[in-house]
Amino acid sequence: MRHAPELLLPAGNLAKLDTAFDFGADAVYAGLPRYSLRARNNDFRLEHLAQGIERAHSRGKQLFVAANVLPHNAKVKTFLADMAPVLAMKPDALIMADPGLIMLVREAWPDMPVHLSVQANTVNYAGVKFWQSLGLTRVILSRELGLEEIAEIRQQCPDMELEVFVHGALCIAYSGRCLLSGYFNHRDPNQGTCTNACRWDYKIHAAGESACGGVPRHDAAETEYLLEEPGRPGELMPIIEDEHGTYIMNSKDLRAVEHVARLVDIGVDSLKVEGRTKSAYYVARTAQVYRRAIDDAVAGRAFDPALLADLEGLANRGYTDGFLQRHHSQDTQNYLHGHSQSRQSQYVGEVLNVVDGWAQIDVKNRFAVGDQLEIIHPSGNQVIELRAMRDGDGLPVSVAPGNGVAISIELPATLNKALIARLF
Repeated sequence: MRHAPELLLPAGNLAKLDTAFDFGADAVYAGLPRYSLRARNNDFRLEHLAQGIERAHSRGKQLFVAANVLPHNAKVKTFLADMAPVLAMKPDALIMADPGLIMLVREAWPDMPVHLSVQANTVNYAGVKFWQSLGLTRVILSRELGLEEIAEIRQQCPDMELEVFVHGALCIAYSGRCLLSGYFNHRDPNQGTCTNACRWDYKIHAAGESACGGVPRHDAAETEYLLEEPGRPGELMPIIEDEHGTYIMNSKDLRAVEHVARLVDIGVDSLKVEGRTKSAYYVARTAQVYRRAIDDAVAGRAFDPALLADLEGLANRGYTDGFLQRHHSQDTQNYLHGHSQSRQSQYVGEVLNVVDGWAQIDVKNRFAVGDQLEIIHPSGNQVIELRAMRDGDGLPVSVAPGNGVAISIELPATLNKALIARLF
């Protein structure tokens, strides 16, 4: 049987940590706001981080602490003192990018495993060997690598742990080292305060002398446009488009579940899902889908295209497999458009508890009596037709209009803590 890679999920808070483990993750990653790249919407202060590590270890799982900031001097000065209580909690590894901080950790805590962050942009086997020579135990490879390049790195570095991203948001700059947010908002992505400027809603205007105050371009290979963002009306930002495309626009999201079997064959040690700020539904669904893909690949079973459809219900900006496969061929199995998308869904609620056969629901989106609901649970998913609902007073209702409404539906107690999606 093939070696099963670790399934590594994001943990934005303790509830999502539990969800990740419930639905099949082997490990999670979290980070202190000051030294990771999630300064906002990050619940892992020291107290919660200690609880997270304890919960992971009590289940035989692992928790890696992200400390992958690219720091200015002020953060270097406080780093060792701030990290000392974190290291005392005995996390399973630190995820780091900055050579200086790595040096400080290796000197102060030589036995602490360090994983090299994707922020370090490792794209070749010589780079992997360099970091291995410094005592690092794992390299998270750049998202810009193709499958064959990953395979060559594995061959050249057989005794180094390798980690690869398989799902989540993609930055428009090299491995996330983007400058847009800092330029527009003075909030540096590499300090953990990215405002996702690449995903704003831009309007495009044709450039001209009167619009941009300069002479329009006449190079046939290049076209100039002006971008306007709704939050900054009248501020027109020039961009250039050439035969390779436009460089300041939204990337599709990474989805590489169809490549899991190949990554297993290569011998990648960890498959990583991005998304510490995403919902518990996102964590549950991605953990469940990629757990199934890994288990099928290890057992030698064929890839199930239904897993692609299961991911369609997540909020996304369209999917791509990124750089893993540079040239798609219709001569081989076409997973891009050949899978059934009939089971598209929307996250509508979470089961809080079940009393006397009625489940109290934390409503997220609208659903109604007569809807087909998918009940998503670690023991397995099932589809039901919703036949009855009650409001907070126990009275029959036909519609749960949206977030903040107290609703109960009939469910067995065994489905406590399930997530609910509406199929359409």
